[in-house]
Amino acid sequence: QVQLVESGGGLVQPGGSLRLSCAASGRTFSSYAMGWFRQVPGKEREFVAAMSRSGDFKKYADSVKGRFTISRDDAKNTVYLQMNSLKSEDTAVYYCAAGLYQTKSITSTERYDYWGQGTQVTVSS
Repeated sequence: QVQLVESGGGLVQPGGSLRLSCAASGRTFSSYAMGWFRQVPGKEREFVAAMSRSGDFKKYADSVKGRFTISRDDAKNTVYLQMNSLKSEDTAVYYCAAGLYQTKSITSTERYDYWGQGTQVTVSS
């Protein structure tokens, strides 16, 4: 069982930056691929970024490529999402997720077994 708790969301002006954190419980954090997704009301949850359990493979949505960076610190059981050059269309609730088995694409919500409660990111002037 893994519990995920996101933090770091908030209100930021366009062009600004935020760093989201996702702290995981459990001793097997390094066994999980980790992903970030986001969702706005009335829309499906969409993929943002993900990385393999080893950290040597990373994937980004085209909409955030070059602006967002995913990273992990296994010693702290934490995954991060550094978000730069934020745009109004980045406004959403952001969720982190952990997946153990390579059953689906790392960009699919079906890959992940555990989800955090979400943190709101609002980009507005």
